[in-house]
Amino acid sequence: MRKIRWPQLVRRIHKWLALLIGLQVVFWTATGFYMVVVHIDTIHGDHLVRPVAAPSVALVGLTPPSAAASAVPGASEVRLISRLGQPAWRVQGEDGVAVFDARTGGRLGELSEAEARAAAKARFTGDAEIVSAVRLTRPVQEMGKRKPPYWQVEFAGWNRPTLYIAPQTGELLARRHQLWRVFDFAWMLHIMDYRDRSDVNNPLLRVATWTALAMALTGAWLLVWAFPRRKKRKSV
Repeated sequence: MRKIRWPQLVRRIHKWLALLIGLQVVFWTATGFYMVVVHIDTIHGDHLVRPVAAPSVALVGLTPPSAAASAVPGASEVRLISRLGQPAWRVQGEDGVAVFDARTGGRLGELSEAEARAAAKARFTGDAEIVSAVRLTRPVQEMGKRKPPYWQVEFAGWNRPTLYIAPQTGELLARRHQLWRVFDFAWMLHIMDYRDRSDVNNPLLRVATWTALAMALTGAWLLVWAFPRRKKRKSV
């Protein structure tokens, strides 16, 4: 029976594992470095928008919320909001969100382009001009699982700051910019979820992780084996 030459066998296994998983290990290192260097608060884009203050509105003279709720089938929530500086009832129904003027009780339609621009400008902290405002009816990757429609308002600048505005309420849905988009792409490479970019326990990632571990273990074995071992001196 031929004797197994363990160093040669382990070296061969290590080589093939490195060929299979080496590029992904480089991706893990590079993307992990980016996610550590760029602060998460910067990625979130908190610096791009002003905080929302709770609307201070005298309830005297407003229509009762029950009137707005009764006009929406399957109403489950009624909330007082400020839409473009005016009080409004936001009603969550079985078919979506409906908004009513809190003073007159009339149902409000969607924001126009000019109103969407005004809503975005009111939330934006910078002084850059708006370069485009588009009402999207198809989902975009950077909005994840949030369903359209929504207004996409982009401002000028190298970072391409973009605010997404709800067409019914004028509320801010999301803020995006170039550093966030790079982070999102890096996150996709890091977790190896190339479709939804959200599953951190997908089969491809698990296989790659175990393969990388096997590569590391075989490499460690070869490193230890490479050190010269002291031979016992023969007694004279």
